[in-house]
Amino acid sequence: MTHSGQDCIRVRGARQNNLRGLDLDLPLGELVVVTGVSGSGKSSLVFDTVYAEGQRRYVETFSPYARQFLDRMDKPRVDRVEGIPPAIAIDQTNPVRTSRSTVGTMTELNDHLKLLFARVARLHCRGCGRPVRRDTPESILASLGERLAPLGDPRLVVTFPVAVPKNFSEQEVLGLLEQQGYTRVHARTPTQLEMVLDRFRLAGADRSRTLEALETGLRVGRGRVAVHALSADGEAAVLRYSSDLHCADCDIHYREPTPSLFSFNSPLGACETCRGFGRVIGVDYGLVVPDTGKTLRGGAIRPWQTESYRECQDDLVKYAKKRGVPLDTPWRELTDEQRRWAIDGEGPFEKKVWYGAKRFFQWLETKSYKMHIRVLLSKYRSYTACPQCDGARLKEEALLWRLEVPGEPRGLNVHETMLLPIERCRRRSTRRPTCCSARSARASTSSCGSASATSRSTASRARCRAARCSAST
Repeated sequence: MTHSGQDCIRVRGARQNNLRGLDLDLPLGELVVVTGVSGSGKSSLVFDTVYAEGQRRYVETFSPYARQFLDRMDKPRVDRVEGIPPAIAIDQTNPVRTSRSTVGTMTELNDHLKLLFARVARLHCRGCGRPVRRDTPESILASLGERLAPLGDPRLVVTFPVAVPKNFSEQEVLGLLEQQGYTRVHARTPTQLEMVLDRFRLAGADRSRTLEALETGLRVGRGRVAVHALSADGEAAVLRYSSDLHCADCDIHYREPTPSLFSFNSPLGACETCRGFGRVIGVDYGLVVPDTGKTLRGGAIRPWQTESYRECQDDLVKYAKKRGVPLDTPWRELTDEQRRWAIDGEGPFEKKVWYGAKRFFQWLETKSYKMHIRVLLSKYRSYTACPQCDGARLKEEALLWRLEVPGEPRGLNVHETMLLPIERCRRRSTRRPTCCSARSARASTSSCGSASATSRSTASRARCRAARCSAST
């Protein structure tokens, strides 16, 4: 097999262990499988020659100070190796320590992805979906010029909020504010006062005065300030800003991102429902209604076709007639609303309404101390995607952070980034950090799937940096 020197790894004269002057070319960008009987030299070629030389050359690019922290491999017995990039080696030497582990976690490639999102990603509010950023007086002034342009040059009122503590009265708080020179109240609620700081028109006000007012508002308002645009008819718009990770419009505060927030192996980032596994065991309604060609009257809901639970089938027929749900139409031809009615029901049994298959199984759970009930439940249980995170394995807060990726208007969260194919990353990524994150994520074999592979005992940090270097080339 021969290839051009640009698209392959050229190995010449490999004599490591039981290899005898082996010459071969390994194409880059393709899946290459090395097979052979035991003792034929597979590991000697793949690990002790190709991987060892790639890792050794990569470590040599570091300074002498950095090399002392990395494991160094001996030079393999080979005449020459050309065109070899930094490499990652994974084998089955050690057992997987946790069922959450993937190739990405065991090689610590996901550590770089977590660090990337903690440093580069942008937060989007869970309420309004808009980006959440820390505002400064300069950024607020620029935003005012853009957002108020359609209104002309309205009169602006700059205000800041002041909370009224439970152990203080409103008059006591106003007295303290008067001592600092703030006497005008723009609006009030039982727990908060909105004090006027300054009034001006943006076009006629001096820039330094505007910046000073905004800076003071952020300081005395504890990072929050509001700008009210007044028109002839009254208040035209209210623009709220915050110097913290806080959506001023939705009044939702977010904590600072840390790498642990983007890890399903950490309690800080793992979904609380599935605990970072991405799936939960519960009732699989595909097993409850296994034959979608059957009708409700003909036994579409399988558990109710025995004598023990015939009463539930009778209730289904009775309430379906009252609600006008067709009993002789195949399940697959029922509308989504009709199928939802059969599964979810209308309310609890005590209210004399249709309880649905879901409450039937909830009732069975209360009887699970009986052996035959546990056997019955096991027939209709299976692992399904977590309803909270939808298989992403992370808390909602972690999925609100998104990377800017060309071709993706809203960007990609950490789970979506892990699912990207490498080829798509290469086509769309123009920035090195984004390309790095996508390649590292794809190498993790998707965070949703477990992998029974562990890292070969080499310097994990060197492997991670090698993957980053390879992704950027």
